[in-house]
Amino acid sequence: MRRLRNVKIVATLGPSSSDYESIKALFVAGADVFRLNMSHGTHDEHRARHAIIRKLEAEFSRPIAILADLQGPKLRVGTFAAGAADLEEGDAFRFDLEDVPGTPHRARLPHPEIFAALEPGSELLVNDGKIRLRVEDCGADYANCTVTVGGTISDRKGVNVPDVVLPVAALSDKDRKDLEFACEMGVDWLALSFVQRPEDVIEARDLAKGRAAILSKIEKPSAVRCFDDILAVSDGVMVARGDLGVELPVQAVPPIQKQLIRKCRAAAKPVIVATQMLESMIESPMPTRAEVSDVATAIYEGADAVMLSAESAAGRYPVEAVETMNNVAISVEKDPLYREIIEASRNADRQTVADGIVAAAREIAETTDIAAICAYTQSGATVALTARERPRVPIIALSPMDASLRRITLTWGVHAVHCGALERFKQAVVNAARAARDFGFADETQQIIVTAGVPFNVQGTTNILRVAPCDERLIYRTDPE
Repeated sequence: MRRLRNVKIVATLGPSSSDYESIKALFVAGADVFRLNMSHGTHDEHRARHAIIRKLEAEFSRPIAILADLQGPKLRVGTFAAGAADLEEGDAFRFDLEDVPGTPHRARLPHPEIFAALEPGSELLVNDGKIRLRVEDCGADYANCTVTVGGTISDRKGVNVPDVVLPVAALSDKDRKDLEFACEMGVDWLALSFVQRPEDVIEARDLAKGRAAILSKIEKPSAVRCFDDILAVSDGVMVARGDLGVELPVQAVPPIQKQLIRKCRAAAKPVIVATQMLESMIESPMPTRAEVSDVATAIYEGADAVMLSAESAAGRYPVEAVETMNNVAISVEKDPLYREIIEASRNADRQTVADGIVAAAREIAETTDIAAICAYTQSGATVALTARERPRVPIIALSPMDASLRRITLTWGVHAVHCGALERFKQAVVNAARAARDFGFADETQQIIVTAGVPFNVQGTTNILRVAPCDERLIYRTDPE
């Protein structure tokens, strides 16, 4: 199955998309990557969905990536004697550690690590920022606040602390168990929530032990401030605009999104834009015009993938949501302005032989009649570099490594194909030509570019670029052994 677009679609699975037929319908509609949200559902439910995805992978002979999204620590207030309390602007309100039901004047905040980080002037946000409080006085077990934005505060609502780095690990005990379960099950990507510093990512990587790639969710101001360091130790990034829009002024999110996408592309690491992309389609078969524009903007900016959350997991129209995202992507990528924007934002710092090879491949493809760039890869790194160039022709990734192929399905423009281990370059060219023909990227009259590394099956050795015919008879006549 060949997609007619380069940007990838990530679909979250949930109650609306749990059985074989519904997950298959999402894949056929355009989903490339499936997200398992570890905040919801049991391990048995996630295991069943994982098995269905692998069954579809075999049925369609196409690698499919599975992303396990870890919940991260959840900071919440306690309960209230009346179930809720109304706070008015200007009211005094106290948070403390006392295990006593809350009142209109105080509430339990069972997180001493928050009190340890607070200082006068800090801001506390409750219930996705609907209620805001300013800290006037604080200590190791209390914070006396003034309500700056009032509202109804109720049992176990979430708390955000935007302007301090909290001494809280990104991985809770639940996350550690979920991480090990996901790695043993065989997911391809782990999305790490509550990232504040690069050390959070390094901890997750140490626990994963190479069994899954690490994708850092950027949802806190502290992560934006040290983004370059976080990116350096991450395999990919998710711009998680939900919490980011709570902890930062909403008008700050669009430029941050654009900046992070450009930095990820320059680093040749995939970036997903997520949260509320087609939110109205949870209940409506049609999106709003603003939502369509939002999806299109992320694609124009060069994102590798756009993501559906509740739209596909719990909404009434999951397949329609994927179809809408697919159609928007196809429409955007047909726009001549899209190519102008993508090519104008090419800012790679090329320093290695592999950088030069993939840049040359793109140049040749754009100046001659080339049908596709076929890249042999062990780890997926060369394919990522090729995708960074955003060539005008399809990228076919060939590898004997199933894990690598699944991970790079998240990457812009890549069509992943399994092939056996190679010993001769001629066989590499033949396999590439067959893949280009079999998946409809070229016919026998056309040419492809093949990039590979000699010796074969060794990571980091990309050193060959060959312009080759798709007619195997010509390959055998002209190519060296």
